[in-house]
Amino acid sequence: MSVVPIRVWGDQVLRERTRAADQSDPQIRELVTTMIDTMRDADGAGLAAPQIGVDLRVAVVDRRMTQSGEDLVLVNPMMEVAWGESALEEGCLSLPGIWVEVRRATHVKVRYVDLAGQHQVVKASDMLAVALQHELDHLDGVLLVDRISPRQRRAIAEDLERIKETGRSAG
Repeated sequence: MSVVPIRVWGDQVLRERTRAADQSDPQIRELVTTMIDTMRDADGAGLAAPQIGVDLRVAVVDRRMTQSGEDLVLVNPMMEVAWGESALEEGCLSLPGIWVEVRRATHVKVRYVDLAGQHQVVKASDMLAVALQHELDHLDGVLLVDRISPRQRRAIAEDLERIKETGRSAG
């Protein structure tokens, strides 16, 4: 098992837009294995490459979120369409201990390349749709705190500062 540290609030890598990944690069498989191991170790629902300090458009979503029961590996994913709206409580491995209500689309259609180099499309609803939007945001340098109201942001400001200083929240 290859578990690496997860980057947290305050780390500049989380704010940068990632570059396209070369799916044929053999190191992508190693990266994906590390990402899945790290996500599982942290009991996360998904993980994007920047969260472990890698500047590539690669994300994984845990098998608990998928209908197939297999981890979803997305290389160079792009949101094709999103519709509907709901507000659900979200957490983030890069914002440990923080849970906040975020408004997101209830349905999405995402194009990506799988590890075999095949172009794929995933149509998702509800929790999987939220997870996909969350991970794609990471690939664009967007964090869930960018999607909440100023009032919500003020409510978690002390926790954010604590995470930046210590790597974890009070909880």
